[in-house]
Amino acid sequence: MFPDYLAPIVRNAPDGARELMLARRGMPGPPQFGRAPITNIRNTNSPHWRAWLKPEHRCVVPFNSFCEYAGTKPRKTPTWLARNDDRPLCFFAGIWTSWNGKRGTKANPVEGEHQLFGFLTTDANAEVGAIHPKVMPVILTQRDQVNAWLNAPLADALHMQKPLPDGALKIVARGEKEDGAPAELATAEPRLL
Repeated sequence: MFPDYLAPIVRNAPDGARELMLARRGMPGPPQFGRAPITNIRNTNSPHWRAWLKPEHRCVVPFNSFCEYAGTKPRKTPTWLARNDDRPLCFFAGIWTSWNGKRGTKANPVEGEHQLFGFLTTDANAEVGAIHPKVMPVILTQRDQVNAWLNAPLADALHMQKPLPDGALKIVARGEKEDGAPAELATAEPRLL
């Protein structure tokens, strides 16, 4: 799920039903920074994010593993983390919005209306901190956490902006090549919380 690429998100639709939709990663940035897309949101106290932190703009981003790049030489090494070897479905806590303009890759820019998203970050736990010491995504692993993030009053929802406990993640693959994920993951039916 690279910046400006499409990825699935789950949000509360205007009629209140949950829906799965595609959105581009990268929220509109603040004007003082040239409105460059922001993929990860850490400072939820910023007035720039206030309107998008309301329940109608919250989303969750499903994943079963995620990548951080270890600072190895001569090239950084992709390092994949998950809850365990079975890679159960989890969610990043995120926000989304509709936006008009030009987005997409440099090779394939798309003009028009876009659905955009970014996800919240927080301090890194031990496993992520060993690879990327500053931050990690806010990860939701339980149905009640997903429900709270999508629906709770802001103060309650922002209490979820914290790292998973140390020991809650595991490195499941390293490098660019095939990661050796169990074959059944490729054909498994997704289950939303």
